Amino acid sequence: MAETIFQPLPDKPDHPALEVEVLDWWEAQGTFEALRDRNRGGPRFSFFDGPVTANKPLAVHTAWGRTLKDVFQRYKALRGFDQRYQNGFDCQGLWIEVGVEHELGLNSKREIEEYGLENFARRCREAVVRSADDLWRGSKRLGMWMDWGNDYFTFSDTNIEYVWRMLKVVHERDWLYLGHRSTEWCPRCGTSISQHELIGSYVDRADPSLYVRLPLLDRPTESLVIWTTTPWTLPANVAAAVNPEAQYGRRANGEWVGTALYPGETFEETRPGSELVGWRYRGPFDDLGPGGGVEHRVIPWDDVSMEEGTGVVHIAPGCGGEDFELAGVNELPVLTPVDESGRFYDEYGWLHGLSTAEAAEQIIGNLEEKGVLVEAGLHEHRYPECWRCHTPLIFRIADDWFISVRDLRQQMLDANATVTWTPEYMGKRMDDWLHNMGDWNISRRRYYGLPLPFYPCACGHLNVIGSRAELEERALGGLEQLEELRRPWIDRVQVACEKCGEPVTRVAEVGDVWLDAGIVPFSTLGWHNDTWVEQGYATGAARGLTTADLPDQAYWEKWFPADWVSEMREQIRLWFYSQLFMSVVLEGRAPFRNVLGYEKMLDENGREMHGSWGNTITADDAFARMGADVMRWQYCAQPPDRNLLFGFRAADQIKRELLTLWNSVSFFVLYANIDGYRPSWSSLEPGGELRPLDRWLVERTHAFVADAERGYESWLAVDVIRDFQAYLDDLSNWYIRRSRSRFWDGDEAALSTLWYALVQTLRVLAPVLPFLTEHLWRNLVQDGPASVHLAPWPETPEPDRALLSEVEDVRRVVTLAHQARATAGLKLRQPLRRLVVEGAGGAAAHADEIADEVRVKEVVFGRVDADLRVKPNLPVLGPKLGKDLRAVQEALARGDFEELEGGRFRVAGHELEPDEVIVERSGREGWAVAAADGVTVALDTALDDALLVEGRAYDLIRAVNTLRKDEGLEVTDRIVLTVPASEADVVAAHGDRIAHEVLAVEIVVGGELSVVKASSS
Repeated sequence: MAETIFQPLPDKPDHPALEVEVLDWWEAQGTFEALRDRNRGGPRFSFFDGPVTANKPLAVHTAWGRTLKDVFQRYKALRGFDQRYQNGFDCQGLWIEVGVEHELGLNSKREIEEYGLENFARRCREAVVRSADDLWRGSKRLGMWMDWGNDYFTFSDTNIEYVWRMLKVVHERDWLYLGHRSTEWCPRCGTSISQHELIGSYVDRADPSLYVRLPLLDRPTESLVIWTTTPWTLPANVAAAVNPEAQYGRRANGEWVGTALYPGETFEETRPGSELVGWRYRGPFDDLGPGGGVEHRVIPWDDVSMEEGTGVVHIAPGCGGEDFELAGVNELPVLTPVDESGRFYDEYGWLHGLSTAEAAEQIIGNLEEKGVLVEAGLHEHRYPECWRCHTPLIFRIADDWFISVRDLRQQMLDANATVTWTPEYMGKRMDDWLHNMGDWNISRRRYYGLPLPFYPCACGHLNVIGSRAELEERALGGLEQLEELRRPWIDRVQVACEKCGEPVTRVAEVGDVWLDAGIVPFSTLGWHNDTWVEQGYATGAARGLTTADLPDQAYWEKWFPADWVSEMREQIRLWFYSQLFMSVVLEGRAPFRNVLGYEKMLDENGREMHGSWGNTITADDAFARMGADVMRWQYCAQPPDRNLLFGFRAADQIKRELLTLWNSVSFFVLYANIDGYRPSWSSLEPGGELRPLDRWLVERTHAFVADAERGYESWLAVDVIRDFQAYLDDLSNWYIRRSRSRFWDGDEAALSTLWYALVQTLRVLAPVLPFLTEHLWRNLVQDGPASVHLAPWPETPEPDRALLSEVEDVRRVVTLAHQARATAGLKLRQPLRRLVVEGAGGAAAHADEIADEVRVKEVVFGRVDADLRVKPNLPVLGPKLGKDLRAVQEALARGDFEELEGGRFRVAGHELEPDEVIVERSGREGWAVAAADGVTVALDTALDDALLVEGRAYDLIRAVNTLRKDEGLEVTDRIVLTVPASEADVVAAHGDRIAHEVLAVEIVVGGELSVVKASSS
């Protein structure tokens, strides 16, 4: 019995079970720690992890980003790079608050305050801890290697102090100010929303659409007609805007509208908009207190659109950003109709206490009663909602803290120019954002967030605290109860005004969460810190959750800037932007050198994933049904410039692809065990007398390593996957298939070549498929590194591209020959007499291989006698040729062209490449022809008796091998074969070949086709 050197593989891998076993093995062996120890002191690769929000378990879309991060960190580890591996959690802000509110059944800020801010803060921390545990578990199950337990948490006091320090710098440079403006506002959360938080927050919705008359005071019986989709803003109306350059017309009923919007109407009178400026009108709600005190008038505005509405725009400065700016230019009063929760103030009479949504129906009814409602309906449009709670936003006047970008815009553009973005267009999107961004609104009227360190004094001086030490130095009391640098404890600490000495209290606002995340390149690396502090990052709310140190300035200088960061595209205006902003403020340069962005995830049908639609996939479900490796393949195979359609159908296809690799290893294991072949890691390169096909596979492997390396170095995992798919096809469908008989014969050169190829493949794929490669590695490599992840990246010579090109030509010829066979209705098992090849000169040295593969007796390289038709490939040529396309098309139809080398054609003054034309060749009688990419083949289809008998021999071999399998015979079992008498001529002519192929020790002619296991004696 053959020695079992390698563990035989089952028919297919059980990915989830295999992965759990590997995870346990890594843990027991300390594999990750061994890797870090090996690379410690090597060249550095600096990566900053974008913090995942700790408010839910791992989701499949989050797993996409975490996979890409892990893939490239694993690749760099194979190359010997020392790394930090610090995971991050985003721990503050509305994501956390809203989740806790739902848990507690709270629905407003008032209810939060009644519940108690101390209790609320503690419940928020509990939610973060619970979610962080879930995310740790999910990320580990995904195969992500990080320094778990040494994580950073953005609610750390240390992180908060670093933001304070940045804000103090901003204040010292006169970039900090308190702005009074109309801003996007979430009535449920009771806070303003910054410009960058609006990105991606627009949804399709239907809102009331009202056309309303505004009666003119000085022109009886005449009125202006305005249009609005926000009825709640009408009680705050103070003006109506017209385009001074546009034409306006008066209808027979006295209504004034923009004529361009009503091209089919006839008007009694027309005037330019400039003549309407100054006209006074009665407001829609002058019967309510605030509106009655306003003189409503028409103002000019160049941006009034003539594409929708009436051409007359209702202006409510307290309810719109542009309206507020117009109020400043035109000295208009500003009415603020609703409070923080979006409910009308008492002075608005019968509207008081109603929300903006609740008021709409009553406002419409009131306008109708007054006789000023022209039309009411619904309008479908894109409208912004809160990115946390999904409540429709409103505009509201608020005093918010801003950082001016006036001096920073060009610095940030210059810094971004030093960054390499993949895909490149994402860097241009960052440029577009930087060109158009407004001042950063950094304040939120909430609770569980970064406390802004602003202490305004009645004397007019703004005190900005830059550190806890400064706070303690200037505090007048309250330090004894300061559990964390957050509300409510920080609110109880007063400080002395540095200008007048009077006690001052901190503003109530907390900071934008992107301040927390953007500071991590400084707070986690110890920027400007003199002394290394053990567990110095584990402060405040992070105490007990991490053992992270606070490093020193020397450490920061080693690891800043990041060599690479990666997040999805929406982070261009969020985390990437906040990092860039704060880094330019503090250091005047970009915090990262390379960025990989990627698009969004949809379900496999191209729809958003929503729980209510039943198309969401949890990470745990994906782990159980497809496995982490299959998930990782799906993520890595996705071009980053396209949306990922994630689902189980794609997973099934990936499993089939991975089964080819599995079967290739299983094939090697089977025959290596049969022959007692025991390879050695110390003699990795194939030994023995290599045949041309072996040498080709070695060079093909070298090329795969080099190509995959380019993919990894370009941050394009999709290129690695594509390179592997092409390589695996060559390995399985060319090398193994064409070498089967050599493995049956125990050819050591074939075994050593295949082992080398498989081992190198596992090393290259290890970053993408860490579990499957580990499982197979421990079987195939028994005297080398214990883990594939501890084996260094393969060092291979430059591949012999000339040899590879020759075999590519061979495979093209074979593919075309198979096409020609199919056209002629000739099965592959039927030998033919001759194949003629034109245009694949590199294949000439491999005529014997081609003959064997195509099953012909002779291969001739020369001119193929066939009729030629050439047509333009319109999708390719159309954009290239433009108006010249017709002339080329007509010349090709006439046959007026010159055929050039390499499948090119000269026609009508243009040289066309092989991919720019469609070539059709038809053979002469008795020949089957196929052509593509400048290569043409012709098969002689004539069959004589000898060829027919040989074809029957191949049919018989196939039938017997199928019968062997059906009978459950082992691959090494010898047999006695019985064949019908009708096959006597086949046995007479080809008996030896048949016996060799089916392992027959005897062939008996006469009787039904059958096989019997031969006696071993």
